Amino acid sequence: MATANKTTENQNSVTDFINTVPDEAKRADSIKIAEIFEAASGFKPKMWGTAIIGYGSYHYKYDSGREGDAPLTGFSPRKDAFALYISVFEGREKLLEKFGKHKTGKGCIYVKKIEEVNVDVLKEMIQKGIMHTQEIYPD
Repeated sequence: MATANKTTENQNSVTDFINTVPDEAKRADSIKIAEIFEAASGFKPKMWGTAIIGYGSYHYKYDSGREGDAPLTGFSPRKDAFALYISVFEGREKLLEKFGKHKTGKGCIYVKKIEEVNVDVLKEMIQKGIMHTQEIYPD
């Protein structure tokens, strides 16, 4: 039996969500990051679940039968850092060398402050991540 992604696109307001970020500096960075993702992706921001700001979407279906929809890219202002959801693509590690202060997780890049990263590299990674995902999951 196929299971669906629990984090789905919804009509909640991105602006209202950003305004709930308690830390003023993180809230200001959230606005900047949202603008960067929108400019680089060409998509308007949408809320996914309760805490992810996503851009664009794609439908995935795994061999296991699991399927659903997910944002092509996005971010979430977490308590300790921003989680940037950018697909792993060929050449990402080289770009991360020029990116600035960050940590990586399974599928995320974590940054504390937008001023600590190279915004041009971020834009390039967003675009390449989207292209990679669209190649794997064409409409």
